[in-house]
Amino acid sequence: MPIRRIAMVLVLVSCVGGASVLLGQTGEKSGESSAGKAAPAPKRDLSGVWIMKNGPGGEGPGGEMPPMTPWAQAKYDANKPGYGPKAAPGGNDPILQCDPTGMPRILFFITPFEFATIRGRTVQFFERDHAWREIWTDGRKLPDDPDPSWYGYAIGRWEGDYTFVVDSKGFNDKTWLGAQGQPHSEDMTMQERYHRVDYNTIELNITINDPTAYTKTWNVALRILKREPHTEIPQYYCVWSEENAFTQRIRTPAAAPKK
Repeated sequence: MPIRRIAMVLVLVSCVGGASVLLGQTGEKSGESSAGKAAPAPKRDLSGVWIMKNGPGGEGPGGEMPPMTPWAQAKYDANKPGYGPKAAPGGNDPILQCDPTGMPRILFFITPFEFATIRGRTVQFFERDHAWREIWTDGRKLPDDPDPSWYGYAIGRWEGDYTFVVDSKGFNDKTWLGAQGQPHSEDMTMQERYHRVDYNTIELNITINDPTAYTKTWNVALRILKREPHTEIPQYYCVWSEENAFTQRIRTPAAAPKK
């Protein structure tokens, strides 16, 4: 395998191709009707492997970015993306040192993730970092003051038969919302609405509220998820030794010619 799949991240940001890996037939249904159109969505079911399609926002929230507070502006100014249009030498993007990607940024990578339902929980399992996230569906409420963590504390519920609503809080402030260095605080709360349009399509709407960082609600750009039948999620870990070797190689400026 190449030194690091951060190279793949560069490809993702430039919106070239997808990253799902087809590893053979699994016998899973294609989700198409005999007429070649997507079959109707099953009720209260998001199970399967899904992938984000290219869309507005790229590897970031998109939509209209709300005005930042002075606290957030200072953080944003100090953040130096390691790649993309705002790339700066010596970038300090947390993912370039193998920190967890965090929410909601991990959702914006066009790498596959899986929904799996077990008793009292729905689990999201991501190719990116081989990370997984629990969404509690046993009727509990969000805790008032959860300990801050990389992926927060999440609860889910169904609105009708086709929209799964996830509310979350309790995020630490060590992650970025997107590749451009958009910050957030530990006061951030988030709601995701996964609306299953048909067997193969989910519309994802996200709203972010963070009064410490932004003066208004951030309505994230609509994203489209497509079901990926016959797809298995490969092992993709961020390994510091490999990451460091790769990023040092691409960031070290060429030596000045000898006179």
